[in-house]
Amino acid sequence: MAYIPRLKQEYKDRVVSALTEEFSYDNVMQVPKLKKIVLSRGVGAAVADKKLIDYAVDELTNITGQKAIATISKKDVASFKLRKGMPIGAKVTLRGERMYEFLDRLITSALPRVRDFNGIKATGFDGRGNYSLGVLEQIIFPEIDIDKVNKISGMNITFETSAKTDKEAKSLLTELGLPFKKN
Repeated sequence: MAYIPRLKQEYKDRVVSALTEEFSYDNVMQVPKLKKIVLSRGVGAAVADKKLIDYAVDELTNITGQKAIATISKKDVASFKLRKGMPIGAKVTLRGERMYEFLDRLITSALPRVRDFNGIKATGFDGRGNYSLGVLEQIIFPEIDIDKVNKISGMNITFETSAKTDKEAKSLLTELGLPFKKN
């Protein structure tokens, strides 16, 4: 028998039926699902020091278990001393099993390590069923060794779902375990 991540199994067993009941879908294929999770990180100081990009790529690779890539600038910006084609950030896109594994680690071990954590804001929806949140410190992830961090910086985490509305997407992410703030 093949390995199935805990959240993927929970989605099949419990979340599909809960969402079908809440939104009265006719077909199980109408139930929204999580398509991908994208972690991205801008490194503005990389204009002066190219090694910062390597650190960012290594940290994202350690956090996700999948090789991150450096993102490059699309145009010249003279005021930032930025040339087209210079590396200015890092990103990694997670799908399938790795996506569910990362989400499980985010919910169970990383988010509870945030100082004064009351839940994540529900204002990060884009109107099309996708949700983005910002993490202020990368050291909340247990994979990061705090002694080897040269600079504390944050990252953006984007959840892309197949939901048509923000309400459906919020219900999906809540059922999967994301701790949204109570209003």
